[in-house]
Amino acid sequence: MSIKKKLSFWISIIVAVILALSLFISYFSSKAEVQSSLEQQVNSIAKQISLTIAASESARQSMEDSIGEKLRIVAIAAKEQLDPDIDKVKNEQLVELSRKLGVDHITLWKRFDDDVIALKSSDPNEINLSSKTWDYWHRAFLQLFENHNVTIPEGQKLENFWSGPFNFSTSDPKQIRKWGDYYDGTTNYMINPYVNAQVLLDFDNSIGTNSIVNKIIADQQDILEITGFDPQFFGKSPIIKMKKGIPVYNLDVRDIPFGQYTYKDQENDSVNIQKALDSGMTVTAKSTIMGKQVMKTFIPITIDKTYVICISFDHQSILKPLKRQLLMQSVISLCLVLVTMFASYFIAGFMLRGLNQILNKVNAIAAGNFGKIITIRSNDELGLLASRIDTMGDNLHSYTTQLQDTAEELRNTKQYLESFVNHTSDAIHVADLAGHVIQVNKAFEIMYGWNEEEALGRPLDNVPSDYLSSHHELEATVLRGGSVTDFETVRYTKSNQLIDLSITISPIRDELGAIIAIATISRNITSRKQTEEIIRRSEKLSVVGQIAAGVAHEVRNPLTTLRGFVQLQQQTGSLTPSHLEVMLGELDQINMIVSEFLVFAKPQATHYQPVNVLTLVGDIMMLLDSEAKMSNVQLALLAEAELPEVIGEANQLKQVFVNIMKNGIESMPGGGVLSIQLEKNRSGSIVLQFIDQGCGIAEDDLIRLGEPFFTKKASGNGLGLMVSQQIIAAHKGAIVFRSELGQGTCVEITLPRQV
Repeated sequence: MSIKKKLSFWISIIVAVILALSLFISYFSSKAEVQSSLEQQVNSIAKQISLTIAASESARQSMEDSIGEKLRIVAIAAKEQLDPDIDKVKNEQLVELSRKLGVDHITLWKRFDDDVIALKSSDPNEINLSSKTWDYWHRAFLQLFENHNVTIPEGQKLENFWSGPFNFSTSDPKQIRKWGDYYDGTTNYMINPYVNAQVLLDFDNSIGTNSIVNKIIADQQDILEITGFDPQFFGKSPIIKMKKGIPVYNLDVRDIPFGQYTYKDQENDSVNIQKALDSGMTVTAKSTIMGKQVMKTFIPITIDKTYVICISFDHQSILKPLKRQLLMQSVISLCLVLVTMFASYFIAGFMLRGLNQILNKVNAIAAGNFGKIITIRSNDELGLLASRIDTMGDNLHSYTTQLQDTAEELRNTKQYLESFVNHTSDAIHVADLAGHVIQVNKAFEIMYGWNEEEALGRPLDNVPSDYLSSHHELEATVLRGGSVTDFETVRYTKSNQLIDLSITISPIRDELGAIIAIATISRNITSRKQTEEIIRRSEKLSVVGQIAAGVAHEVRNPLTTLRGFVQLQQQTGSLTPSHLEVMLGELDQINMIVSEFLVFAKPQATHYQPVNVLTLVGDIMMLLDSEAKMSNVQLALLAEAELPEVIGEANQLKQVFVNIMKNGIESMPGGGVLSIQLEKNRSGSIVLQFIDQGCGIAEDDLIRLGEPFFTKKASGNGLGLMVSQQIIAAHKGAIVFRSELGQGTCVEITLPRQV
């Protein structure tokens, strides 16, 4: 895609994003305004309903109280015309009296213990009715009989009179009636006149609360329904009583006192009603009911008691104008984006004419033509860029010439390095970080036996199992950025032959300094190792010869004892068991001394394994004990408890310790104490100190210890300490000499513990 198209595309994208953000902000701000307007509307409706309910309830209560007062007057008038004994009153008399006083019927009730029963009535259906199951009506009757007054909170209470709320009649469940109950104690019955109360219910539906609710729903198209909840009864099982076999839902325990409840979500509605009651604030909830998205707003109001008004809105109809506005704005925005796209395309073409010239110049430079000149001479950014491109072309021409000369020089250097690598006698191979060989030289093929095709692309698996741990440590050192120089080890060749090597390992880094490969230079030191082994054996044989006299002296003592017992046997002809035990002990002593001597003198293959240094030193002390005694030297051993083992070759370490202890004994011709101390340092390594009380070593001679053929002994060859240093170095240990003339010498050997 060209810059012209890209510029037009991205300008259009930016405009589209800006317009989308504008639409987003406009939509949600309009939605917030609609929500705010809706909340005001809801509050206004709730306030209107609240006022309506208050006025309606007041008017209805006034009408109901007026009817109650009328019923009291009727009851007093009836009392004056009736006999105070109920048994002397006839039902026909009550029929005539009801017609005369202008009420529907009159019923006379009499108390029997805890029950009140209708005994006489102008309505035959009322006779023998019991109030025992009528809840607070029954309590009111009992209070009227007992105290002539009623104290329950329900109903209208006057002197000697109580009138309950209008309700469905028990004797005729199809009728809604209003009753009045009068008892002043002058009769043995309670007078109960009642009238039809349908007018009270009609009032509520025609001009009362339900009428106002229906009018609001008709005026507001977004409102689906308005429901008045009585929290005292909503959510509870409805109180339904059977009257004359007809189930009747009493008007005084209605959970929906006004409005309709068509869009039911009873479980969530109960929760939201309780939230509104607890907080005293408006609660809004959304749900899908009967296939419609309904938004319900719950508002608590208090008149004579607390109600919760629920106004249910059609959520889709509320958002419909917003969606229509959003669609219109989206169409306008799309048109603006298209106009922006076309306009930016032509403007970009006009502005990029100079850039095309610069591009042609750059293409010419890429093709190697540095002489093309740009004709732009404006003072804007394009003019400055053209000038810089011309300068860059000139500089590139100069740099290209220099790079060609440098490339030729690098080519020659590369040829020289390749010739050096391929003609050196040291084996060189390079491996990547995964261990795969990526380069070898000719010496590698000769030394190891693998040719280049066999070695490349695979790991060089030629490390003996005993050396894997040290090999991984070397790799870790190099990967941390270090290097390994002249590390002596052994490796297998292709023919599975072990060769001694001195290896140097170095990291190879890229231009950023990151390690990308590992280079290894191997030098075959098998011949040198063989020479060193010959020297060690020669030195060992020399030491064996020197201690032979001491061993012979040590063996001669038990032989003298054995000879004496043999002579005793010849003279007496018998030996006691105690004599035989002494002879066996002397023979065991001779056998042990000779065995240790043979173990030390016998050549053995080098095999590294765990070695108990304390046991090793103890064996050597026993071997050299006779020589020490002949020189009047006392051997003293001081060792810590529970010393760890070291990894090494026991015979080689014996050779070192014998060399050091013989030197200590020989340095004390007049006798003395040779102390051997064994301890563990902080790192866990074993430290051995051989401390004599001899003549000491001069400072000039101290620094030359270990040089080949350097010795102060008349019969020495100067190879003992050199061999000892090599053995300790092969064990990854250290040997240090500290001495002063006339003060004795301390030889300290440190050996790493077994890991």
